[in-house]
Amino acid sequence: MADTAIIDGKAFAARLTAQIAAEVAGLKADGLTPGLAVVLVGDDAASAVYVRNKGRTTEQAGMKSFTHRLPAETTQEELASLIATLNADPAVHGILVQLPLPKHLDSDAIIAGIDPDKDVDGLHVVNAGRLAAGLPGLVPCTPLGCLLLLQDALPSLEGLHAVVVGRSNLVGKPIAQLLLQQNCTVTIAHSRTRDLAAVCRSADILVAAVGRPGMIRGDWIKPGAAVIDVGINRVESPAGKSALVGDVAFAEALGVAAHITPVPGGVGPMTIACLLRNTVTAARRIHGISS
Repeated sequence: MADTAIIDGKAFAARLTAQIAAEVAGLKADGLTPGLAVVLVGDDAASAVYVRNKGRTTEQAGMKSFTHRLPAETTQEELASLIATLNADPAVHGILVQLPLPKHLDSDAIIAGIDPDKDVDGLHVVNAGRLAAGLPGLVPCTPLGCLLLLQDALPSLEGLHAVVVGRSNLVGKPIAQLLLQQNCTVTIAHSRTRDLAAVCRSADILVAAVGRPGMIRGDWIKPGAAVIDVGINRVESPAGKSALVGDVAFAEALGVAAHITPVPGGVGPMTIACLLRNTVTAARRIHGISS
């Protein structure tokens, strides 16, 4: 087996962001500035970092960035009222509510209140339905990023057997739908799958999205497969320091997989880049501008 090619998500995301910035400059020349509103409820430290990064990257791409920070005790009615205001704001083309929300808030109801045409997280049931039906819609950012990385790494996805480990609405289900649209044969596996290792070994494309560090072992991977590791897990090292690792035992996969995303630096950087892409897509569609 030849050396494994490491898929550099950070470099790809930088190229994609530069393309988006050029597209935004063209739209602005025609009088349209795409705008992204991000809503953060509470003081979760990790969420605050994500929101800051999103705001900075949005502005660097030439878009308008609107950040709404609400206290942890914000009520369902207050949050729903803000969403309604953003839905009606012509300067806002994309709305993202940072998850998780505080436990007293109903996330599903809040997401359902977002205008599907401004739902740049792609979580509204209308967008999930559009994706399943093969219709134009807004696709969740992380699965979209996974697909773009695969299309860049492989000459064609058509006819390949893709195994998606994980069935979440955020990653597992939408990436399966995207791969189906690329004419892959798709298997969705999960914690109840019988002989999960054998199912994984059948995959030409293996997408791991379960949130369990190192769950996918090296001998679960078919030689020559492309492995997309969506997991971001913080673990303690023997030295007492924390480190980020994926759902795939990375060192074991090297020399077996033909292509693999590292953690960090693989899928993660693609998420914000695809958020910007979705915001531009939403702005174009809202204003009837073809891409």
